[in-house]
Amino acid sequence: MNKTMIAILDVLNKHPGSVLGSRELSRQLRLHGIELTERTVRYHLRILDERAYTKVFGREGRMITQKGKEELAQSLVSEKVGFVISKIETLSYLTNLDLAKEEGDIILNFSYFPEERLQEALKIMQPVFSSPYIMSDKVVVLRGGEKIDDIIIPHGQVGFGTVCSVTINGIFLKAGIPVNSKFGGVLQIHQEPVRFTALISYEGSSLDPLEIFIRSRMTNVSGAVSEGSGTILASFREIPVVSIEKAEEIGAQMQEKGIRGILLIGHPNQPLLEMPVSRDKAGMIIVGGLNPVAALEEAGIPTVTRAMSILYPFSGLVRFSEIL
Repeated sequence: MNKTMIAILDVLNKHPGSVLGSRELSRQLRLHGIELTERTVRYHLRILDERAYTKVFGREGRMITQKGKEELAQSLVSEKVGFVISKIETLSYLTNLDLAKEEGDIILNFSYFPEERLQEALKIMQPVFSSPYIMSDKVVVLRGGEKIDDIIIPHGQVGFGTVCSVTINGIFLKAGIPVNSKFGGVLQIHQEPVRFTALISYEGSSLDPLEIFIRSRMTNVSGAVSEGSGTILASFREIPVVSIEKAEEIGAQMQEKGIRGILLIGHPNQPLLEMPVSRDKAGMIIVGGLNPVAALEEAGIPTVTRAMSILYPFSGLVRFSEIL
């Protein structure tokens, strides 16, 4: 697989349910910095057809197959380094939540777990949603066969959406405060935040760090909630020193509207929980939106998670207490 064919699969994957012809693909590829004639596009498409990565729909064009999606996900990992930080920046810009009106789109994490274990899962997550270690107590719950954006919930599974912490980046950006997302990590709690025990740079990763920590079972969210001692998912970010006061004001407004997440804001040009900051910056620690899902994995309930999954209307969320 060369870069051109990967780019073609990427374009098709970004248009789920749409059939694209060589002319439209040629136009879309220019956005990837690839200049190809329609004839050359057709040449590459024939190769992709032979490998069953694309499916032909007459003269109208192609759609990506499941095999093509799998190949796209696994190919050219070196090209994807920095993918996470790029996605954070894009979604931050697209977030348009109006706190005063409680209208607009936020960013949603989305997870699946077995429907037969729904009641057990709700019982496990209930104390987490009553703790300081969540982004919001508002969620989305869907059953097998239902659809959200381009995601169809598999039969026998429950789809569970939580507010992603990158939503804070978007809210701050709209208020004129740029946020630099540095690391995703595991934060030690002993009655209060102590230090990070593991960190992965967003700029150097092709996968979301918090997904990695969940799969690796590196958290003890349940212990942090029930006993005051454990480890949770969190991230380290930076904001300009001149914006600290405004950031604190926005944080208070967010809490009034059911969005928490800001655990600590540091002092100007000083380390925060042993983490150094850049010049004229202040550190900020944000709780991970996936902490409730991490608690499920700790209890042995298998989950499949897509962090920073989709944009979703804030008005469409319901309080966790309403689904108990």
